[in-house]
Amino acid sequence: MSNEPSLQFQNHRQAVLTLLEKRRVTEEMVKKQDIPHHDLVETLVRKQNLARIQQLLSEMPPVEIAALLEVLPEADQLFIWDQVEERRKEQVLPDVSVSILNALGKRAFKNDRARIKAFELFEGRLREILINTQEDLTNAKPIWIDLVDPSFEERAWVGDAYDIELPDPDRASDLETSARFYMEENGEIHLRSDFLLDKEDISHNVGVSFTLHQDILFSVRKEELPVFRLQRLRALSQPNYVSDARDVLLDLYAADVEYSADALEDIYQGLERVGSHVLSKQMTDEEAAKMLADIGQEEDLNGRIRRNVLDTRRAVSFLMRSRVIERHQLDDAQQILRDIESMDGHTTFLFGKINFLMDATVGFININQNKVIKRLTVLSVVFMPLNVIAGIGGMSEFSMMTQGIPWPISYTAFTIGMVFVAWITYELLRLAEKREKLRMTKS
Repeated sequence: MSNEPSLQFQNHRQAVLTLLEKRRVTEEMVKKQDIPHHDLVETLVRKQNLARIQQLLSEMPPVEIAALLEVLPEADQLFIWDQVEERRKEQVLPDVSVSILNALGKRAFKNDRARIKAFELFEGRLREILINTQEDLTNAKPIWIDLVDPSFEERAWVGDAYDIELPDPDRASDLETSARFYMEENGEIHLRSDFLLDKEDISHNVGVSFTLHQDILFSVRKEELPVFRLQRLRALSQPNYVSDARDVLLDLYAADVEYSADALEDIYQGLERVGSHVLSKQMTDEEAAKMLADIGQEEDLNGRIRRNVLDTRRAVSFLMRSRVIERHQLDDAQQILRDIESMDGHTTFLFGKINFLMDATVGFININQNKVIKRLTVLSVVFMPLNVIAGIGGMSEFSMMTQGIPWPISYTAFTIGMVFVAWITYELLRLAEKREKLRMTKS
């Protein structure tokens, strides 16, 4: 009897896998079929599959859902995760592996409903607090309050609850360098740092304002960032991952360095693909222009990563100099600085590789242009004596020289002579080029 629940959940897992495969096949068939009300049929089929998958997931225990995520490809992992009820996600996280956490944390999360998230420590893990009223904030004991693109009213609402003035994320980039890291007389700490947001179409740095006040970390930013989502998932799933607000802040900086390192690996892969084309034997001008655009994007991302880790280094160094972190947290801060130092060599190497590939691509463009100029030069040399002969033939003396000879015969002979002279000139150019190649080979 004890094996019956396990067998039942295995059947649920298999049913979910079957529905996922059926979903892919059905959607492909519907898209290929030219039938009336195509969109309506496709939507109906999708809703039926979703309803059944959600029902099966609601009947499965959290550990079985975690086991199901382990056997799915990344795209299906994200799809299944979206179908899990919000109240059960926190129960699933402790049983998933680190690779699953990374996949869930580094996606573009557009389903976050609340722009204000508060977290407290519960049994060694972060736990999100449900915030509906200001009393929910004052009655709870959060160590981290995270605000994403908050309005003025929302910032004032949170600020009134803790007697603090939260910065406007729209004006975070207007701060001078000297005003980015400072401590007030009451011990309140303010930091403004850049975090990398690496997207397929374009990458950029997002400014984040941190405030440490009464052992609570307040973070305000304009956009959702994968680093923050990854940090929340790790702290929710791993016991004793953080112990206070300073741990959260240091782990955010550590996750940003890790995220930047992953972006550097993507640059390596991108440059390898570009290099395989650049170092090929032939490349058209259109291909070279595309390669230059790709190299330019990788160079821009590499520059943003270098700027990002430099900003992180300054922030961590400020925390160490200000003596606001505990002794055991100093080791974590020093490890972050060592990781950043190891990345400096990689970014410098990538800058050199980018310059080499760019020079090589420009060299191919110059070679193609030289080939065109060479062809034009050959044509001009071949037609140079013909122009002289044609000039003579166009003068009245040619008619006098061929007086008594019918003009069709004389001009036919003249044309044949021009072709013969052009052929002789072309052969002489070929012979000179062969001798030059032979001389270069011997040398």
